[in-house]
Amino acid sequence: MGHTTIVSLTMQILCLTLCSLSLPCSAFTSEHYSDALAKSILFYEGQRSGRLPSTQRQTWRGDSGLSDGSSYHVDLVGGYYDAGDNVKFGLPMAFTTTLLAWSVIEFGNSMHNQMENVKAAIRWGTDYLLKAATATPATLYVQVGEPNMDHRCWERPEDMDTPRNVYKVSSQNPGSDVAAETAAALAAASIVFKESDPSYSTKLLQTAMKVFDFADRFRGSYSDSLNSVVCPFYCSYSGYHDELLWGASWLHRASQNTSYLAYIQSNGHTMGADEDDYSFSWDDKRPGTKVLLSKVFFLNSNVLLEYKNTNDSKPNFFSGPIPQDFLEKKTEEFQLYKAHSDNYICSLIPGSPNFQAQYTPGGLLYKGSESNLQYVTSSAFLLLTYAKYLSTNNGVATCGTSTVTADKLIALAKKQVDYILGDNPAKISYMVGFGQRYPLHVHHRGSSLPSVHAHPDHIACNSGFQYLYSGSPNPNVLVGAIVGGPDSKDNFADDRNNYQQSEPATYINAAFVGSVAYFSAI
Repeated sequence: MGHTTIVSLTMQILCLTLCSLSLPCSAFTSEHYSDALAKSILFYEGQRSGRLPSTQRQTWRGDSGLSDGSSYHVDLVGGYYDAGDNVKFGLPMAFTTTLLAWSVIEFGNSMHNQMENVKAAIRWGTDYLLKAATATPATLYVQVGEPNMDHRCWERPEDMDTPRNVYKVSSQNPGSDVAAETAAALAAASIVFKESDPSYSTKLLQTAMKVFDFADRFRGSYSDSLNSVVCPFYCSYSGYHDELLWGASWLHRASQNTSYLAYIQSNGHTMGADEDDYSFSWDDKRPGTKVLLSKVFFLNSNVLLEYKNTNDSKPNFFSGPIPQDFLEKKTEEFQLYKAHSDNYICSLIPGSPNFQAQYTPGGLLYKGSESNLQYVTSSAFLLLTYAKYLSTNNGVATCGTSTVTADKLIALAKKQVDYILGDNPAKISYMVGFGQRYPLHVHHRGSSLPSVHAHPDHIACNSGFQYLYSGSPNPNVLVGAIVGGPDSKDNFADDRNNYQQSEPATYINAAFVGSVAYFSAI
């Protein structure tokens, strides 16, 4: 039997297996998902600010922002540019880092030869966030770059001559949202590095605790403190309560310190934990928090079951013996988080009594006209994470009088992932560099301008606009970037001027890393 025939038979068997699991068959194999995983992580090297390492693989990039913070006598070199511009926004950068870490925590076992690359991507974020959090007491630096001035230029990060103003939150000018998200990022990352770099992990967790305490003690939204420079770019529309619960949830996960559970229980009702929300993003953390906390419910339930079966009071994940009545009470309380997680999940399931989502004719989840794929990648990740929790505990999601199995959640997530990778009406991959056809006119300064290696001479602020308006493809391929995506009718304009559809962002990719890691292992 020839090699081609064997491969063909193998693919048929794989497809039959997927179908038997209620997963939709597609043209994508584990090798395709592995390729997408590698590229989705590689993207972050194109977003780096600071001095690039010798291992840099997006070689068209060069060093940039090497004096960030210096005029304020702080070192804020490093971190990520959020999207296609040259500003370092702290809120989306921290959220990106949290999601990258969560991807590793849930699906790292499927990342294999990409583990070191994804850890490097996380560390590039946490190294910067550590600087931002420890440079000055009772202060968190949350932004570098004046966005209004930055957006009036079209220039490479290596050529920046716009003001590199530094912005911070403090006890006098609070920013609980950005501070609590930073705490979440550092806490989640501490789990990632716990075994491979224990001292770094400890530093991350200790700093996370301090930043969270700062966020909670001096409450207020950073949008109020820094309105003109963070709005409308990354204005905290949902307020800061969702970030405080999100941060506390990650600190509990990382530290196993019961005081954070107590904080959630004490503050949840007043901070909107009882409210259902159906959009998980850099701004609104409520659905992600509830899915994260549902794991505590499952753990609680399992411990309670073990107690009932053995009458044992041995230590457990709560770090000490627990009276059974206390455990039963906690299990009942955290049942609410499973119920809220079910409500979120059911809102995405067509035919469910709770169904609230909108899908394009081609089957893509559609939330908004600007960077819609950020909602798709975050929702797919939550579907897979919750499916994992359900499968591990033989559970189902309850949607009214019906139930939804983990397999159905996986199937819906797979539909979204495959759509992004090219299984869509336009037959285009929305990940740059993946597949045969993908966006060529990406709204991204560094990618659209000649690289500093090909064109060493400085390209001034206004001189770069000729490249923005050019009909030519970007000279530098930002491999792995997922763009904003198509509209509600599956239409996509590969147009550099249409930033709503053609601009990539770090937080679009972050959740996708976990999803493609999961499917690469099937």
